[in-house]
Formats: sequence, C-alpha cells, structure tokens
Amino acid sequence: MSKFKKKTGGGTPAISTASLPDIVFMLLFFFMVTTVMREVTLLVENKKPYATEVKKLEKKNLVTYIYVGKPKQALQSTMGTEPRIQLNDAFANINEIQPFVIQEREAINEAEKALMTVSIKADQSVKMGLITDIKQELRKANTLKINYSTRKGEVFGDKR
Repeated sequence: MSKFKKKTGGGTPAISTASLPDIVFMLLFFFMVTTVMREVTLLVENKKPYATEVKKLEKKNLVTYIYVGKPKQALQSTMGTEPRIQLNDAFANINEIQPFVIQEREAINEAEKALMTVSIKADQSVKMGLITDIKQELRKANTLKINYSTRKGEVFGDKR
C-alpha cells in the first residue's frame, strides 16, 4: 500500500471572485476621473478661423462662451441659414447677451469675478458686423475681457 492516496474525480478548482469588487471599483473610479462631460450641445456650425499668435486660456472655469455661426444642417429648415448666436444650449438675440453675461458673472466666486473672460467662438464665415454688435453688448455689461477662439496656423488667400 502506498502512503499517499490519490484523489479521484478531481477537476479544476473554482475561480476565486474575492478580488472582483476591487477591480470593478478601480474601473469605476478610472472612468469617473477621466470622463469629461460635454457642457454645451452645439447648434451652430463652428469652423474657427486661423491665427498665428495663439495663446491657451489658463482657467477655463472662468470662461463664458458665446457661439456664433449658421445653424446646423438639421436646424436650417426652421432657423434659416443666417448666422445666429448661441448662449449655452439655446439660440439668443443680441439683446439677451447682456443679461446672460451678468448672470454668469454672478455665479462666479466674488474674488474671481475680475478674472472672468468671455470667449467668442465664431465661425470663420460670420460677418464682422455681428461680432461688433456682440462686443457692444459686452461693453454694456461691463465685460471687457474678450477672447476670440481660433485654430493655430496661417492661411494666405486660400480657404482650408
């Protein structure tokens, strides 16, 4: 007789699921940290113009965006093809810019109100007259820090 008995009907041992909750929570935290939520759904076409002197904004949480351009193809049947102004997720008129900027300024911390910047993201085909009207409304709201969003690059007579 042998000293060791052989196990009969062994098979493979069960997989341990003790570390499964740890893995799930690590994945959950990874996606929570890396996911960026889209703040605004663009309703206008926005192909930014080119510029040679481009500088990145430092504190993006202190930036308020005004989008200007033709309505997207799906909205052109109801909104037309003329350039429109978009504030957050809705179209707006020129006279709605001043209350919008004041409301956005009130939502910012008191110490950082002077650092608030309004960034105009205008399509390259928008006429400068509309941009000038927007700037006049921003002056009425005492918002003097204005930024124009652009793409880096140079264009000499040709459209990209």
